Amino acid sequence: MFKTRFTELAGVEHPIVQGGMQWVGRAELVAAVANAGALGFITALTQPTPEDLTKEIARCRDMTDKPFGVNLTILPAIKPPPYAEYRAAIIESSIKIVETAGNKPQEHVDEFKRHGIKVLHKCTSVRHALSAERMGADAISIDGFECAGHPGEDDTPGLILIPAAADKVRIPLIASGGFGDGRGLVAALALGAEGINMGTRFMCTKESPIHQLIKERIVANDERETQLIFRTMRNTSRVAKNAVSTKVVAMEKEGATFEQVRELVAGARGKMVYATGDADEGIWSAGQVQGLIHDIPSCAELVSRIIGEAESIMRSRLQGMMSPARREAAE
Repeated sequence: MFKTRFTELAGVEHPIVQGGMQWVGRAELVAAVANAGALGFITALTQPTPEDLTKEIARCRDMTDKPFGVNLTILPAIKPPPYAEYRAAIIESSIKIVETAGNKPQEHVDEFKRHGIKVLHKCTSVRHALSAERMGADAISIDGFECAGHPGEDDTPGLILIPAAADKVRIPLIASGGFGDGRGLVAALALGAEGINMGTRFMCTKESPIHQLIKERIVANDERETQLIFRTMRNTSRVAKNAVSTKVVAMEKEGATFEQVRELVAGARGKMVYATGDADEGIWSAGQVQGLIHDIPSCAELVSRIIGEAESIMRSRLQGMMSPARREAAE
């Protein structure tokens, strides 16, 4: 058992988080994560309307009586979603914790805080973490370069980013990007974090609402099977390597604009990957942690295994490396 500032803040048993994932963060996965004693987040914008989000929250509550949250990601868009209405749906559903991500969510943080909702803000740099702390966030999820989705433009891996953030951020810090087992949890705690956030690893579980063939593809892939798209547009995204991502990268090298790759990277195509199991149907997110994923367990099995591994590493492997004199002094 690990008790950290984050487990106390979120009211969960284990310092493990399943953050928001487009098309993946649905009630069946989130409830399974919650029932395993970890913290899951429903992805608000996966739901077509705020009314659908309200229904999805209710559906999740039918499957668990444990704490869970909702992710609200603020991204630049030609036609932005009705963020205020999604926010209202979250508040009216009496959600206690929200994961925010994206550009300057000050108005959302203020409104959530006004209703007593805890805010976990996800960011990719120390400067943005400090900005979120000043903004009123209750905790930070710091995302290293290994992560799926948007790693930012600094290319700082977790081994540097996590302790760099822990040195400066006073509120609880969750480590994101590259985590999938007990070794990662111990490493994150040693680096100064209060827990870990896992995306790709939770995608590859029995309760994950994506096609079995995609789960099997994640298991088969190694740590090299990702690509960085939109680098030339300074909106880098780490995705699973496939025929579409390879074409986008090649087009970018030739100077392609977003308009020229828009059809290839359309969200509707990415959604179809998870529905049909065709890994080359469109762009889909996956992190380098694929190289550490070798099976498709239930969420309960996965969380229990991670905690067990972490406890074993700390009690046996690490303590066993200390000299007897050091061990006695530590005790």
